[in-house]
Amino acid sequence: MKIDWRTEAPMWALLALLFALSAWCWPGSPDHIPVHWGLSGQADRWGGRWEGLFALPIAALGIYLLLLFLPRIDPGRANYATFAKTYALLRLLVVLVLASFHVLVLLAIRGQHVDMTRIAPLLVGALLVVLGNLLGKIRPNWFVGIRTPWTLSSKESWTRTHRAGGWVLMACGLLLMTCAFLRERAYEVGVFVLLAAAILGLLVYSYVVWRNDPDKVPPAGTSPA
Repeated sequence: MKIDWRTEAPMWALLALLFALSAWCWPGSPDHIPVHWGLSGQADRWGGRWEGLFALPIAALGIYLLLLFLPRIDPGRANYATFAKTYALLRLLVVLVLASFHVLVLLAIRGQHVDMTRIAPLLVGALLVVLGNLLGKIRPNWFVGIRTPWTLSSKESWTRTHRAGGWVLMACGLLLMTCAFLRERAYEVGVFVLLAAAILGLLVYSYVVWRNDPDKVPPAGTSPA
């Protein structure tokens, strides 16, 4: 998959902005910076300046480079051209979410009140909704999507599982976003239990579709030596 600077430029600009903001905040930042918030919304772990200001930008850069490199070593790399725009949006989405959390850290450093119990469910829920919308557009590969032995050996299983998974992620994302307003611990736990059950259901569904697919092929590594 070739790198298109027109697609990558917004991500480069966003990554550069993250490092620039951290450098700009460095002089007036305290020695101890909140880097993790508990379920109560209160900071429960603090780090030094380097960790607080540069951990998320470095993580965003690392994940971006990893996602950019993976198609080059993927046995199914020829398929990436068929969902190149979707894959670019996925990479941009990951960088945007990490950038959003980094901005929240910078706001907390500047003395602004950051209500993580409201903001985090909104951000993560929105992430799931957008991922759900993109999931059905991803074509078979070894690194991105719902990769089970059955989806990787049956195009029918891959297609149907990802379409179903898209609806599941969008529904769970919308439910998670409501946690920002209801703020009921039992409700939040219920949403995550539902998400875990849905993921298990998708695994079973991928097997059922694979089993009934007359065009499935033997999974890699199962042929006699």
